Amino acid sequence: MRLSSGLAFVASPGGFRRSQPVRVPSVTGGLPGLAATNCALHDESLAQGIAAIDSAQSTLHPKLEQLRMLPYFRLYSCDLMASCEYIPQELFECYTESCEVYPVDDEDVPEDIKTADFDEHDFELDGWARWDMPSDDYYDTVQFSEDYTGYDGRDVWSFIHDRIGFHEGDMATDKYDADSWKADFNKAVSGLHAMVSAQVIRGINDKLAAGEQLDPESYPWTDPHAEYHRRLGSQGETPESVENMYFTMMLLLSGVRTARERLKEECTKGNIGDDEAVQTLQSILAHPLLDDPSIDAASHRLREHALQDRNNLWEARMRTRDLMRVMNWYVAYF
Repeated sequence: MRLSSGLAFVASPGGFRRSQPVRVPSVTGGLPGLAATNCALHDESLAQGIAAIDSAQSTLHPKLEQLRMLPYFRLYSCDLMASCEYIPQELFECYTESCEVYPVDDEDVPEDIKTADFDEHDFELDGWARWDMPSDDYYDTVQFSEDYTGYDGRDVWSFIHDRIGFHEGDMATDKYDADSWKADFNKAVSGLHAMVSAQVIRGINDKLAAGEQLDPESYPWTDPHAEYHRRLGSQGETPESVENMYFTMMLLLSGVRTARERLKEECTKGNIGDDEAVQTLQSILAHPLLDDPSIDAASHRLREHALQDRNNLWEARMRTRDLMRVMNWYVAYF
C-alpha cells in the first residue's frame, strides 16, 4: 500500500486508501506571514494546535521536502479528466504553456511502484466501488510542481463551494463555525482552497523575483501583496481562510497519526520504497508534533458533530469522495 506523509487519508472499512498529495505551503519573499495566531481566531479551541504547528514547521518541513523528492513519494497515477464528470468543459484546449502537464514515460516508473499500485485493490468502499482505478499514466509532482500558471479556477471553486459544500440551516449565517459537522466540512474545504491560494501567491512572487514579466493576458493576477490580502487577509474575501487552513492541517496530521502504525508495518515489510524512503518516513512519523494533543482539536470537533447522527458519516464520506474526484484534476492546473 503506497501511503505518504502529505496525503489526505480517506478512512474506509478496508483501511486507508491512497489519495492525491496535499501540500502545506508557505508564503515567502517578504509577504505577510500566514500564522493565524497573528489575528483573532473565530474558534479559540484551535489556538494551541496552531501554535504547535508553527513551532514545528522549522523541523518538520525539511523532512517533508526531503520525502517528496524521493521517487516513491513523487510519482502518482491520476485521472486528469476526472472533473469532467462534474463540470463539462468546452471542446478546446488551454494553450497556456505553463499549464502543460505530461505523464512520465512508462520505463521511468520503478516497477515496485507500478506493482504496488496495481495490487492495491483489496480495500472496501462501502461494499462497492463508484469509479474505476486511476489510469496507468504517472505524473511527477516534482517535475510539475505547484506553480502559478495563470489558470482561472473560479468556476471550479464555485462548483466546489456551492455544490459540494453546505449552505442550509445554521450554515446560512455561520458557514464555518456553526454547531454542525457540515460547518466543519465547509471549514476543511476552505482550508484546501487557502492552501492553493497560498501556492498561487508564492508562485506570483517567485516569478517576479526571477525577473519574469507577467503578461496580463496570460496571468490575470500580478501583484502578490494584493492577492494575499484579497485571498488570505483578515479583511479579504474569506477572513477565516488562514484559520481554516490550519484546521485542515490538523485533520491531516490526525489522519497521519491514525495511520502511523500501519505505515510502520509497511516499512517493516519492505513495502515503502528503498532504505532512504523508509528512514525519511519513519523520521516524520516520530516527529513530536504527531503526539501533541493540541492538534486533535479539529478532529475532535468534526467527530463529535458527525457522531450525532449515524447518517452523518455516510454523507460526509460521499461528499469527500466527490471533492477528491474534482480536486484530482484541479490540483494539477492551478
